[in-house]
Amino acid sequence: MNFFERQRQVRRLSTRLVLLFVLAVVGIVVVVNVAALVAFNATTADPGQLAGFIAMVTVATLAAIGLAALVRTLALRGGGGKVARELGGVPVPANTTDPELRRLRNVVEEMALASGVPVPEVYVLPEETAINAFAAGWTPSDAAVAVTRGALQRLNRDELQGVIAHEFSHVVNGDMRLNIRLMGLLFGILFLTVIGRGLARAGVIGGGRSRGNNSGGSAAPLALVGLALLVAGYVGVLAGRLIQASVSRQREYLADASAVQYTRQTRGIAGALKKIGGLSDGSELKSPKRDEVGHMLFGEAARTSWFATHPPLADRIRALEPSFDPAELQQLSRRWAAAAPSGRQEDVAMGLAPAAPGQPGRGERIRVAPEEVLGRVAAPTESAYTHAAAILDRIPDPLLDRARDREAAVPLLLGLLLSAEPEVRQQADAALRAADDLVELPAELRLPLAELAFPALRDRPDPEVESLLAAVFTLIQADGAINVTEYCLSRLLLAELEESLRPDSRWRTDRRKLTDTRSAAATLLAILAQVGHPDRGEAERAYQAGVGTLLPGTNLPYAPPENGVLALETAWPVLDGLRPGDKERLVAATVAVISHDGMMTVPEIELLRTICGLLHCPLPPMVGDVTG
Repeated sequence: MNFFERQRQVRRLSTRLVLLFVLAVVGIVVVVNVAALVAFNATTADPGQLAGFIAMVTVATLAAIGLAALVRTLALRGGGGKVARELGGVPVPANTTDPELRRLRNVVEEMALASGVPVPEVYVLPEETAINAFAAGWTPSDAAVAVTRGALQRLNRDELQGVIAHEFSHVVNGDMRLNIRLMGLLFGILFLTVIGRGLARAGVIGGGRSRGNNSGGSAAPLALVGLALLVAGYVGVLAGRLIQASVSRQREYLADASAVQYTRQTRGIAGALKKIGGLSDGSELKSPKRDEVGHMLFGEAARTSWFATHPPLADRIRALEPSFDPAELQQLSRRWAAAAPSGRQEDVAMGLAPAAPGQPGRGERIRVAPEEVLGRVAAPTESAYTHAAAILDRIPDPLLDRARDREAAVPLLLGLLLSAEPEVRQQADAALRAADDLVELPAELRLPLAELAFPALRDRPDPEVESLLAAVFTLIQADGAINVTEYCLSRLLLAELEESLRPDSRWRTDRRKLTDTRSAAATLLAILAQVGHPDRGEAERAYQAGVGTLLPGTNLPYAPPENGVLALETAWPVLDGLRPGDKERLVAATVAVISHDGMMTVPEIELLRTICGLLHCPLPPMVGDVTG
């Protein structure tokens, strides 16, 4: 299953989520109406009054559920960091020197670069001794990854990498958005238990106090309605468990498989699952909000549950290691009861360290088939992961330090975006100095360095981020000041900052068809053809190759826009709204244009990765057959 098929699956799950939510609400409304009819003795009323009474109760119930769900959803608009903080999460500084936290950030940064997505916020749940983790957010730009203190202490680097890879699968495949929306909807159907508990308590207390005045009957309906709301609330709990299980369980198998695909080994994630099964704390969280986030966790939030949100632990391990015997967990439990494992000690014993293979140079060309590119969207492999580790090794330490520094990140970013022309770089002293340091930075390191700086940029106060957005937008509008690669990098970072500052919690439709967006698609393909082929005839042939991939049999004349890359400003929102299958064809057409000669240079690959990022189709770093 590739990225675009997963996107279609997520859309189907979204439809199922809405249907299950509607069914749960209908069941709750029925229970509340029956209780209200009995409590207020309304069953003997005439049909007109009865219909009015039922309508009033139904509207009140729907309003309570809808308002609660809306308020909770709006409260979660702060992004994944909001969820992490609610569970007691503490941010991990980008420049931390703590060995365990540094190891965590290194793994997260490597995985982000390997996945082609922004580096998320990183949190630790210091009060949680169990092994667990989650990813939350509306988009990759406002995502947060959180792990428990138990995961940091008990997992070795391979195992931690497997857990983080599992969570990144949820990030790149759009599961997070569904998860966080599910939190809002579940709160709505569980909210009635809060109202019911209050009414029942008020009714019982009121009844007890008024017995001396022979008016206990006036409190009885209130207590009965409260009791009915409690029952309805528990119907909501049951429905919520069913919804969580329905939405979550199969995706956990897929995320486990994706983690193996990312890391090309099963020992990491399988080892983490075995430690959950063999340690007394398991994956159980102490937080009172654990049930609300149970569907988005790496492991079960509680030891027992009527409707588990995750597949059985032994089944998950057996899917990774077919020869696994569940009795092994009992042996591990006895061994670890005497001496709990230490992840860092295991790292030392195994000599774990990321590999750093050789990388293609700036002028080299890589043979990459278009279908191979599509298969790599949101599907990083071991080579992408080791490539990302090597990228981090190749970026000079002073630049890494500046990227991770809250104050130095802004001039560094502007230095990356400024043109190589001296008169353009004179716009700001700090940016000028940064640009001077970055002139010789290879093309394949510019986008990763910008992504590494993203958490520091996002951590600045909103007014400062707004000022940075304005500066980047001004740079984009400076016609002739930046080339296509610089424009796309500027636009990508602008989009990421906007999404992190104003997360979009609306239901995304993604229902545009290619036939309705051919003008925007033609503009993108024409600009890419013009940039990659100075000869007009060759550029037109590359363009037509892209059109043939996008819309076979359609005649779209080659007409590069007069205003160049600025013509893409109105194209991105249109193209990003394409249906998953149509977006897949657009990416294939983009690849066909860029690789018209069968080869791609490193700058062309980085340009392609940037375009895919703008289309929310993250493309990992690519390593192909280098020809020189």
